[in-house]
Amino acid sequence: MIDGKLAILIPTDSYEMPTGQRAHYSPSAYSRAIAAAGAVPILGGEQCAKELSLLCDGLLLAGGPDIEPDLFGEEVYNDTVKMDTPRTKFEYAVLKEFLAQGKAVMGICRGEQLLNVYLGGDIYQDLAHQKGLFHSSYELRHSVKAVPGSFVEKLLGQEFLVNSTHHQAVRRLAPGLKLAAEAPDGVIEAYEHESLPLFGVQWHPERLTNSMRDERTPDMAPLFSYFLELVRSYCGK
Repeated sequence: MIDGKLAILIPTDSYEMPTGQRAHYSPSAYSRAIAAAGAVPILGGEQCAKELSLLCDGLLLAGGPDIEPDLFGEEVYNDTVKMDTPRTKFEYAVLKEFLAQGKAVMGICRGEQLLNVYLGGDIYQDLAHQKGLFHSSYELRHSVKAVPGSFVEKLLGQEFLVNSTHHQAVRRLAPGLKLAAEAPDGVIEAYEHESLPLFGVQWHPERLTNSMRDERTPDMAPLFSYFLELVRSYCGK
């Protein structure tokens, strides 16, 4: 904690500069959503995974590039699969530390997919080519139906609209994870763990929260408040 506030680690996104060095950045919407919920966002730039896990109380895995297929036993499906392996290696290292300490983890988009793969599930590498389903547009909104009794239904209701900007999607849930919401076409939109403080959502709630709220969808602030409740409940265990 920092001055009585929970500290949430958000691993950064990255890219290669013309000099060959890696640059790190993070879309401000993630930090804004965490800060608005009452916690302190801490950005992690691919260094000191163990130390960051000790410093921070919870982990938010954000959106970004595709997941490496070898992590779930497949070859690269086609040239639409664009990966950032150093980022994935760092997030795997961070996940290992947070899970070992029993701390809460929230996954958004890529983060939801990565957590599922880490725990033993798999994903569609290219949702459009493999399933004929298009879910990648900043202007797209589609309905989501929550599983009765799930955290999604409790926070957001039985059915509502979400944004949709993802190239990949969860295919098979890892052991211990259970469905929390899905799209009408069957795409898994959210899951939660049966016993651990872990959950993920496929849409981007950070873009639909507080000052960034889209009136076509519910305010997603309750998701971040719920995450912090989980963090607070487990950070001392």
